[in-house]
Amino acid sequence: MSVDAYRAKTEAKLEELQARLEVARARLKGASADTRLEAERRIAEVERRLAAARARAAKLADAAEDAWDGITREVEDAFEGVGSALKGFFSRD
Repeated sequence: MSVDAYRAKTEAKLEELQARLEVARARLKGASADTRLEAERRIAEVERRLAAARARAAKLADAAEDAWDGITREVEDAFEGVGSALKGFFSRD
């Protein structure tokens, strides 16, 4: 995969994860106060992981070719972390 294609894929994945986070937030509107408190804690964790994924993805712009594999692995790991946190959110509801 070319560098530009991978960057485009990364941006699309970040947008997808952000959309899933918004769905999680929307599900809270009718929830009880106790449920909202726990869910907001989990959403904060997802937001933290998403910010970390964005930071790693930002490294792609400056990555030298010899460092590319390591940075792409970091990005993929970050995406997996966000996805896992979101799955946990939806499985607990």
